[in-house]
Amino acid sequence: MVAVIKAGHSMHRIFNYNENKVKEGVAECIGAENFPLNADEMSLKIKLGYLLKRAELNENVKRNSVHISLNFDPSEAHLGKEKLMQIANVYMQKLGFGQQPYLVYQHHDAGHPHIHVVTTNIQPDGKRIDLHHLGIRKSEPARKEIEKIFGLVVADAHARREAFRLKPVNVKKVQYGRTETKRAITNVLDAVLDKYKYTSLPELNSVLKQYNIMADRGSEESRIFQGGGLVYRILDEEGKPIGVPIKASDFYNKPTLKFLEEKYNSNDAQRQRFKARVKTEIDRLFVGKTPTLDELVAQLQKKGIHIALRRSDTGLIYGITYVDHQTRCVFNGSALGKQYSAKAIQERCSSPEALKQDLLPNAGQKTGRSSLPAHNTNTSLPSTLHNNTNPADKMPKDNMLDALIQSEQAADYIPGQLKKKGRKKKRRKNISNNQ
Repeated sequence: MVAVIKAGHSMHRIFNYNENKVKEGVAECIGAENFPLNADEMSLKIKLGYLLKRAELNENVKRNSVHISLNFDPSEAHLGKEKLMQIANVYMQKLGFGQQPYLVYQHHDAGHPHIHVVTTNIQPDGKRIDLHHLGIRKSEPARKEIEKIFGLVVADAHARREAFRLKPVNVKKVQYGRTETKRAITNVLDAVLDKYKYTSLPELNSVLKQYNIMADRGSEESRIFQGGGLVYRILDEEGKPIGVPIKASDFYNKPTLKFLEEKYNSNDAQRQRFKARVKTEIDRLFVGKTPTLDELVAQLQKKGIHIALRRSDTGLIYGITYVDHQTRCVFNGSALGKQYSAKAIQERCSSPEALKQDLLPNAGQKTGRSSLPAHNTNTSLPSTLHNNTNPADKMPKDNMLDALIQSEQAADYIPGQLKKKGRKKKRRKNISNNQ
C-alpha cells in the first residue's frame, strides 16, 4: 500500500474533485465517518457544510483541508468496499484523525485500486492537528502495520516505483471529449506540479511533454494570453495539440499561471544544491572522448537525466533544458553555465573534422574582406614576383596569411607629413586662444 497526503487551503476543491468523479461514474462514496448521517443519507450540501463548519472553528489555520489517497497493488483488485473501509478506518486512527469527520471515496479510473479520503485537521475544540512531517512520523509506520494486519502487498521503495510509475498519456486510448481529456491530464499534473522543481513555463513543459501534455498560454494576440490565462492540452505523437483544451481553473487544484509563478522562486532555491550532479554527469561524458549529441542524450538518459531540445521551424537547435528525474529538478542550459547552453553543447559534441570544416569558410571570408588591392590576389602576377630571391616565397603559407592579415590592420597608410601638419594646426589654435 502507498499513502499520499496533501494539505490544502480549500475544502471546496478536494470535495468537488471527488464528487465530480462520482458524477462521471468513475468513483463512489463508500463511507462517511463521524458524520451525523450515513454517506447515502446525506446530500452534497450536508457533506460539504459539515466539513466547512468544522474548518471554521479555527480561521487562523490556512491549510485546513486534508486529501489522502491509499493506493494498492494491481493484484489487490479483489478488495471489497467493507475491506477498504476497514483499512481506511485503521489508517485514520493511527494517523491521529480517528475522531475527525472524513469521507471515503473508491475510485475506478486508474490501473490500480485506490481510495481517497477527504477530511480536515481542525478538531472540535478548534485546535489543529500538526501536519508537519505527518508522512514520516505517522503515515509510514501505519502503512507498514496495515500491510501486515490485512496481508497486503508490501510496498517497498522499488515496488512503489514500479507499480505507480507515471506513464505518458496513451493518445490512442483518449476519447477526444472533455471528460477523458481532463482525467488524463489530471493524472499527470498530480504527479508533476508539486514534485518537480521548475522556474518557468518552458521548464515545466519540458517535463509535461514527456507525458504528452503541454501547458499553453496561446499566442500573444490571443485572449487567453492577454488575460493571463492558461490551458492544458494533450499532444499527439508528433507533439501537436489535439483534443479539447482544458482551462487551468477547471482542475480541482487550480494549476493556473499565477499558481505556477508563485512556485518559481521557492523551486529555484530548492534546486540549487542539485546543479552539481547534472553538470558532473555531463562533464564525465567528455572525459577522453567527444560524444555526438545523440550519444550524449542517450547516455544521460541512462543516468535519469532527460535532454529537451528546442528547435526553430527550420530545425536549428536554439535552446536546451535538462530534466533530472532522480532529483526532480529542471534546469535551462544557461542556468547551469555557459558551457552547458545549447550552443556550447553542440560545439563540445562536434568532432574535430566538423570543427575544421566550420573554420574554413570563416578564413575565406576574412581573406575576401581584405583591403589589399585586387591585383595582389590575381593569379597572373608579374614574373618578377615569382623569382626565388623573394623572401615571401620561402615563407610558410600560414605565416604568409598572417602577414597579409596584419598588413591590412597597419596604420602607416597615412603620410607622416599629414600627421605633423595636424599637430601644428592644433598648436597654432591653442596659441591664438591663449592670446
